[in-house]
Amino acid sequence: MSALCFFTVTPLGKDESVSKYVAKVVSVVKESGLKWELTPMGTIIEGETVEEVFKVIDKGVKQLEDCNRISIMIKIDYRKDRKSGFDSKISSVMEKIQ
Repeated sequence: MSALCFFTVTPLGKDESVSKYVAKVVSVVKESGLKWELTPMGTIIEGETVEEVFKVIDKGVKQLEDCNRISIMIKIDYRKDRKSGFDSKISSVMEKIQ
């Protein structure tokens, strides 16, 4: 099983730059022990279950206690039939590029 999750956590009504808030959430992701990657538009984490990735996101959101409103976007690719994470998905596409 694998749950590959792309998510963003953005405080609303704060500064134009949100990197200090994103850093708080990414610190939680880093400490989770899950495989992860920061992109310019969001963060990707890889866990075994949807519950596992949701727990990390929830813990990260709780770090933004000084924000009254937060926008959260989550996209999950969940496979029960086999483990299919970062590496296998990228490899599959790269092998097909001619």
